[in-house]
Amino acid sequence: MKYIFGNWKMYLDYKQSVELANSLVKENLKNENVEIAVFPTALAMKDVTDILQENFKTGAQDAGHPSKGAYTGMISAEMYKNIGCTYALAGHSERRYIFGETNKDVRAKIESYLDAGLKTVVCIGETEQDRNNDKARYRLAKQILRAFEGLNFKEGQIIVAYEPVWAIGTGNACLPADAIDRIDFIKSEIAKYSQNIVPVLYGGSVDENNVLSYFSEDIIDGVLVGGASAKLDNFTDIIKNVLK
Repeated sequence: MKYIFGNWKMYLDYKQSVELANSLVKENLKNENVEIAVFPTALAMKDVTDILQENFKTGAQDAGHPSKGAYTGMISAEMYKNIGCTYALAGHSERRYIFGETNKDVRAKIESYLDAGLKTVVCIGETEQDRNNDKARYRLAKQILRAFEGLNFKEGQIIVAYEPVWAIGTGNACLPADAIDRIDFIKSEIAKYSQNIVPVLYGGSVDENNVLSYFSEDIIDGVLVGGASAKLDNFTDIIKNVLK
């Protein structure tokens, strides 16, 4: 199984999200060998999930780690699970570097997602400073350690997305050879903490023109697409280029 995930971030409002979901259904993009999921705004999650249920999976872009209680503004993993979500992102670089989430915060979310029955997409990646200072592997190893050490999970419950921070939204996608090298390293690091097979996706300025350069590599288990997934023509071209 390979994966195409689309993170709609905060690009689309409720109406636009529902319109895109309805348009995607009409494209007939199902394929038994490729799982497709989108991560819409929380405002549209229930309707998008209902619209796409026979075609795509859906996931939360983020969720609070307490299951319920006096946590103003939070939406828990359990709440997302109860409306039909399959996945949730943990540790996306925008959560880490804009909102200040630590490795400890990410680990707490991973555990809460697993407890709620959501499949967890753990996002990791080095910054441009890490890259320039030859610390990319150090950063990835540290993030993997904090996410996986002592973690109890079953095969199929976790996917990792390698998203170099310097490539996200910049148009400066990682060279396929470099992505292969990093993902090979990531898989070897994960193997230190678990014998379960954990798929690893590439994300960072993925578009219809470069998607096959990643997707066609055996070691890369799919892609996590950002801005391009929020545009019907771009996202359908990405999917069709992979499925044809």
